[in-house]
Amino acid sequence: MSDTKPSVIFVCVHNAGRSQMAAGYMRHLSGGAVEVRSAGSMPADQINPTAVEAMLEEGIDIREEQPKVLTPDAVQASDAVITMGCGDACPYYPGKRYEDWVLEDPAGQGIAAVRPIRDEIKGRVEALLADLVK
Repeated sequence: MSDTKPSVIFVCVHNAGRSQMAAGYMRHLSGGAVEVRSAGSMPADQINPTAVEAMLEEGIDIREEQPKVLTPDAVQASDAVITMGCGDACPYYPGKRYEDWVLEDPAGQGIAAVRPIRDEIKGRVEALLADLVK
């Protein structure tokens, strides 16, 4: 990593649940110390409302976020690329840090099922943040 602010991109297929929750946590927990992006290989029309509800319970508002299409430029501009079931659709660039987080998809699930997914994402984001801003 360079002396500049570290950057991370969270990627899942629809950029509507897992990657949006992870980005919300990273923005919130890093306090601006990390540049945060999120994207999807096939973005949905809107963010999963249950993911929004789960994050509001944590005091993090992701209502204004919109699913975005994954671009090679966004990956190239990131130090760490965190995928969540994106598979072969994610571009690969040498020298980037890649992690694949195997997480259940919150799509179509109720709040009781989404909370444990949210909590697992929070723990992983906390660990990643500690590693990025040593």
